Amino acid sequence: MENEKFDIEILKLIENKLDYIYSIAKSNYNDYPELMDTIENLAQVANIFAKSRIQELKGRVITSSPQGSIVSKIANSYSRMQNYEKQKKNINVPPWKL
Repeated sequence: MENEKFDIEILKLIENKLDYIYSIAKSNYNDYPELMDTIENLAQVANIFAKSRIQELKGRVITSSPQGSIVSKIANSYSRMQNYEKQKKNINVPPWKL
């Protein structure tokens, strides 16, 4: 067996953990929609990478073009983080005094 940088069994475990993270974010969406949506998207992106790598290691590529989906989900998460930073900067908290 070649010395692989990724092991199929480990990638499957990673995939399972990402599915769990995705499901928790999805089921708790109403608690904090922006955060849960961001977590959900990033878990999906990582999962697409894991699935693609598993397919490559098995020598059969099923996913034809995951790049568009990854770019879209990353753009969504990036936009959410930019909005979060803008909101955080606009919050005027009075200075703390004794």
